Amino acid sequence: MSNQSADAAFDALGEPVRRRILELLRDGPTPVGKLAERLPVGRPAVSKHLRVLSGAGLIEHRSVGTRNLYALAPGGLAAVQQWLAGTWATALTAYAAEVARVSSQDHEVES
Repeated sequence: MSNQSADAAFDALGEPVRRRILELLRDGPTPVGKLAERLPVGRPAVSKHLRVLSGAGLIEHRSVGTRNLYALAPGGLAAVQQWLAGTWATALTAYAAEVARVSSQDHEVES
């Protein structure tokens, strides 16, 4: 996954309504109308948010008869997860190095 994928996902997740849509989709594929009923915005706005989430690779769309169903994309949050894991690993490594540095200074003072 590229940084570009993570950037697109984070941009999409920056909007609270979009995060709420992802929460709603955890329960399974859902039509736009059902999503709109549970959100503080109208159906046209929900459709726009769905396009952004889809463009970021976070959700998928499929047609079943006359209904358009939206669902979480398998692996859609992988780029975000990888970015967070890498950032956290870097922070922990820096923290461990600082603890070791301070600890060695403390031992030098005690000697």
